[in-house]
Amino acid sequence: MRKILFYLALGMATTIYLLQQMGYVLPAWINNYVNDFLTLPLVLGICLFLARKIKRNPQLQLPLPLLLVITLFYCFYFEWYLPKHNPRYTGDWIDCLLYFAGAMVFSVLHWRNDKIDLHAKN
Repeated sequence: MRKILFYLALGMATTIYLLQQMGYVLPAWINNYVNDFLTLPLVLGICLFLARKIKRNPQLQLPLPLLLVITLFYCFYFEWYLPKHNPRYTGDWIDCLLYFAGAMVFSVLHWRNDKIDLHAKN
């Protein structure tokens, strides 16, 4: 189920990005917020996949403090630092809320599925 959700999120984010690059006018909430919400689940999913491959441990989980540090980094870098140094970026506190919401969705999906998997093995 998580793989399906990951690929759906990746497809949605890619489609939105490509439509933006082609100049399509999207509804403001899609144009400004959907990819911000999808960013952390995608990034954390890739990080988890790579960590599991490198460690050769399919049960490995990303600890909550690491999720918080990565989310805070994204808030700092993309919403505070880059807007001061690159006119392409704008700082928006709503984006920070969406980063945290996406990280929370990622952690809930992984916690729930892992608990269900553990109960199924017993």
